[in-house]
Amino acid sequence: MEVQSVISPYEELIAYEILMASGYSTKKIINTISNNDTISVKNILDKDLSNKLFDEHDIRRNIEKHIESKIGTFSVVIKDQIQYPDTLKTANHPLGLLYYRGDLSLLNRRSVSVVGSRKPSDEGLRRAKKIVKKLVRENFNIVSGLARGIDTISHQTAIEENGTTIGVIGTPIDQYYPKENQSLQDYIAGNFLLLSQVPFYKYATEHFKAHRYHFPERNVTMSAISEATVIIEASDTSGTLIQARECLRQNRKLFILKSCFDNPRITWPHKYLERGAIKVEDFDDVIEALNK
Repeated sequence: MEVQSVISPYEELIAYEILMASGYSTKKIINTISNNDTISVKNILDKDLSNKLFDEHDIRRNIEKHIESKIGTFSVVIKDQIQYPDTLKTANHPLGLLYYRGDLSLLNRRSVSVVGSRKPSDEGLRRAKKIVKKLVRENFNIVSGLARGIDTISHQTAIEENGTTIGVIGTPIDQYYPKENQSLQDYIAGNFLLLSQVPFYKYATEHFKAHRYHFPERNVTMSAISEATVIIEASDTSGTLIQARECLRQNRKLFILKSCFDNPRITWPHKYLERGAIKVEDFDDVIEALNK
């Protein structure tokens, strides 16, 4: 009987960093893994090395040197580990590797993403606080992206209500954006869970304008670890709509507040309603739909 070799989290980490630094996207890695449940990130790297698509050695040396000073300040979880969360196993597009700080077991709790505009209205902030309070009282874990606006108030309200929260960031696990949320991010990492899929070396060596592309990928992760997403308010060009699309692709529930439909300046709510989103007339509608 063939014995399957144990995959080293460190080797998976290095392979992930090498692939990303060599031009791979998170989406390409996810799609490759999705098409073959038994493949690891290192398998992808080994295949590309055999095809001589790039020279690994210089990149590996630079990456290992770059990461060396960071070892001990973060952890990684890979899809073949027993700790790999069930929520990601059931996703249509499972991640191969996640960087994290904090309590990974929170990923096995029922979780809902609460997201929206970085420049919300006062009424939007009030609605976000109200829905988070109700979700916390029903023992749901609150997921958001640590951005300004709705994300920040969602995390803060979950903490104030003695709930739990997960922050998913679009920077490496040791970076802060926006800077004013540094203390909030550290508090979440120290008491709850902070996640990232952004590789250290690529982020450090790419042009700063490329950093923005990591944030849409962050929304894919948020949709995957949540059984549902609630959109409080968003414009037609908001990055929140990336999560809306990914939520439906992942077969997760998507809730859109009625107030979004009442806004004549935007058209996206009706488009997503046609694709399977749920219009929320009352906050209790969210709880009822989640418990069906």
